[in-house]
Amino acid sequence: MFVYDIDEEISLRSLVGQDAIALFQLTDRSRHYLREWLPWVDDTVNINDSREFIANSHQLYEKRIGLNAGIFYKGMLVGVAGFNSFDWRNQIGFIGYWLGVDFQGNGIMTRVVSALTDFAFQHLQLNRVDIRAAYENKKSRAIPERLGFRMEGHIRQAEWLYNHFVDHVIYGMLASEWNRERD
Repeated sequence: MFVYDIDEEISLRSLVGQDAIALFQLTDRSRHYLREWLPWVDDTVNINDSREFIANSHQLYEKRIGLNAGIFYKGMLVGVAGFNSFDWRNQIGFIGYWLGVDFQGNGIMTRVVSALTDFAFQHLQLNRVDIRAAYENKKSRAIPERLGFRMEGHIRQAEWLYNHFVDHVIYGMLASEWNRERD
């Protein structure tokens, strides 16, 4: 099980079966907001879908091909973040994240992504962290920009979201850059 304390308010941990109700309720409360940017929202229609996500997350973690963790803010599940995938050959981690609509604007996700980036370089010994966000998703894009990630590209029509394509922006951070900024 993955557990990572970020600060006195925020921790990340692997979700377990008992978290399925809270995860589904959080998703359901944020459905309209999340649906604008995430392709899986319409496929999450009941608690069993959240249970399946948790089970799949455990498989990704056991196989070392991804890491999804619940974001706990003051002990409450408020979102999910982690590494959608790892490219171990090229030492790259691909960070993904979402936060419940009621918890936006508290700096939670910036602290989470900073901690995940630090974890990638310090503990996983990765060389690079990538973050991809929809071009129009200004809130999501603000996080890597705030943390000093470099915008490295713009991919046209990179993702199909329900009834239209969205462009993606790619942000990258190298271990050498991250460590230099922290010294």
